[in-house]
Amino acid sequence: MNLTNPAKPRVLLGMSGGVDSSVAAYLLKEQGYEVVGVTMKVWPQDCVSRAEDKCCGPQAVADARGVAHQLEIPHYVVDEAADFERMVIDYFTAEYKQGRTPNPCVMCNEKLKFGAMRDKAKALGADLIATGHYARIEQTANGPMLKKAVDAKKDQSYFLFSLKPEQLASSLTPLGALTKPEVRGIAQKLGLRVYDKEESQEICFVPGNDYTGFLKSHMGEKEFHPGGIFDKAGKRIGDHKGIEFYTVGQRKGLGGGHGRPIYVIDIDAATQSVIVGDEEDLSRPDCYIRQTSWVGGEPSGPIEITTKIRYNYPELKARLHPLPGQRARLEFLEPQKAVSPGQAAVCYQGDVVLGGGWIERTELPLPVDKLTTETTAAAI
Repeated sequence: MNLTNPAKPRVLLGMSGGVDSSVAAYLLKEQGYEVVGVTMKVWPQDCVSRAEDKCCGPQAVADARGVAHQLEIPHYVVDEAADFERMVIDYFTAEYKQGRTPNPCVMCNEKLKFGAMRDKAKALGADLIATGHYARIEQTANGPMLKKAVDAKKDQSYFLFSLKPEQLASSLTPLGALTKPEVRGIAQKLGLRVYDKEESQEICFVPGNDYTGFLKSHMGEKEFHPGGIFDKAGKRIGDHKGIEFYTVGQRKGLGGGHGRPIYVIDIDAATQSVIVGDEEDLSRPDCYIRQTSWVGGEPSGPIEITTKIRYNYPELKARLHPLPGQRARLEFLEPQKAVSPGQAAVCYQGDVVLGGGWIERTELPLPVDKLTTETTAAAI
């Protein structure tokens, strides 16, 4: 293909080697775009040996290259390992050090897939980028609009909430109007060997969802923050080897002998404390979000919305209260138990993504001076 032919719009497509980006390449070509495929090599070396079949492994490059050859489009591999380490993995570990639960997929989309890839597109003379995300981006007279995908089960608009208007304005998501079975059907009809390739539900750089193992290998034992496990009254009931191994809502890893199930209800990075309580202690009537990002501009006042406070969680009815300093309060119509600091809370009105932010820690009324030093249970 002649890369200097200006007759057709040129688009740089991120290809992961999976069925979604492969079909996206075909659809864009059918729509008249001059498609250039690119696979971002983001894996650090210690990831390759353990995840060769994942999107951060060499098999992904081979599959993407094979599809590009079959569809007769150019394909490039770009090394983004250093930026991935700095922007995604370092963020991932830093959040755990602060007692928060990170969402690296949102960060990867914002900083790399819709960030660094735009720079690569310009270098190749492309004004547009595209991905195989299940979401819809519509260009209107008032600017770009981000919408949910037609396939509610596959909708990935949640992961794109933080994209800036200029990023959305130059992006295409051709799968937004299709269902997953339809996409696989297209791939099978085209004879693409990736048509039945399994999808990984894991974070690409954490093989087997072994977060503890990854943190230990990436951070090193000396980087963890051990401390005490306390009940709501401030009584020390055990010890832990690092707040990095805990998230709000967690039940495992808290030891036995308590006479009832207990859960992590708060993590205080300042005192390296894990606070536990009963299941009902997890309920929150609201939450605050920071670093808010709004697709069409910040709402002017309290509005009725639906929100997702994590990806695999039902949409909730809520009231959005914008606050100064890129913050907002989400008032739930019914108390929720899955409010985890560090996760993204994304706001919707119907199919339209308004934007969202990152859930802040809500401090419990447990002053540091009330935490006892006496351990009343075996170290955990």
